Amino acid sequence: MDNNILNKRQQALVTISCMEAKGDVDNLPQAITQALDDGVAVNDIKEAFSQLYAYAGFPRSLNAMGVLQKVLQERQVQGIKDHQGAEADSYPEHYNALEQGTKTQTRLSGRPFDFAFCPAIDYYLKAHLFGDIFARNNITHADRELITVSALCGLKGVAPQLKAHVRGARNMGLSDDAIHAIPQVLQERVGETEAFRARQTISEVYGEDFAEGMPVDFSIWPKGEPNKAYAQYFTGNSYLAPVGNKESGMVNVTFEPRCRNNWHIHHKAVQVLVCVAGRGWYQEWGKDPVEMTPGTVIAIPAEAKHWHGAAKDSWFQHLTYHTHAEEGASNEWLEPVSDEIYNKLK
Repeated sequence: MDNNILNKRQQALVTISCMEAKGDVDNLPQAITQALDDGVAVNDIKEAFSQLYAYAGFPRSLNAMGVLQKVLQERQVQGIKDHQGAEADSYPEHYNALEQGTKTQTRLSGRPFDFAFCPAIDYYLKAHLFGDIFARNNITHADRELITVSALCGLKGVAPQLKAHVRGARNMGLSDDAIHAIPQVLQERVGETEAFRARQTISEVYGEDFAEGMPVDFSIWPKGEPNKAYAQYFTGNSYLAPVGNKESGMVNVTFEPRCRNNWHIHHKAVQVLVCVAGRGWYQEWGKDPVEMTPGTVIAIPAEAKHWHGAAKDSWFQHLTYHTHAEEGASNEWLEPVSDEIYNKLK
């Protein structure tokens, strides 16, 4: 981490902001402790958690604030005196939050912004978020966008907002090098998925090539060991992790993005696939491909020629086992799935 362009304070803000947004209260105490040990001001942490109620909601903001309060109480008992930092100045007399917020939002967006579809939200954004919150001057606008981008990386389904705020971070003075350094912090301190979202969005904003696939959480279903015994029947890398005892015959198979097995046939046995993570495909010969997402269950009839594997942009995990097996059951491996067939899939 020492080679990261972000300083210790910025790295801490990235970490705690993302953890607050994703609701990771289990790891947040240690992250706050590390931040305080690195000299991050208590008021900077409070400011980050306060701001993020507008992006992650009051429940997670209040939960994070409660964790901070408990950590500070424990450190006080230990005789540790933490740096408090600056409080925000009071708003000037006759301060116009709507007017100032409109200017701030325009600078962040790079253009005038109006959400005419819902005037109430347009007002809240301008007057409250960008007028009241962003006007608090104990941290910079660049800091606030660093906090926001990091938090949005911890949330699923907010890609448009994340992309807008990566642009906003540039407009608010965060350097290109600093923006590109965010994924490293997330990778090392928070998680692979959060780092992936950061890398993917930053690449889109900067027009850079990006060919990674969406990761999965291997702490839930283990990745397992390289599938060396059957590697010749796979395009790309796959991994195997037995589930339960040997008698169950159940295996968790992990496919890297674009990995798929050859066409094959299970003679005198039904194979069952249960998707547990990521996104992939199943296809029987002569039929349309079926998308597999967590919860998808497919029972493959005996003697059906088929293949299964990962989508282009995602890791994929499925459980597999055989049932209704008859005497002499076997597996027949056939030709690879061609790029022509696979590349038609989205």
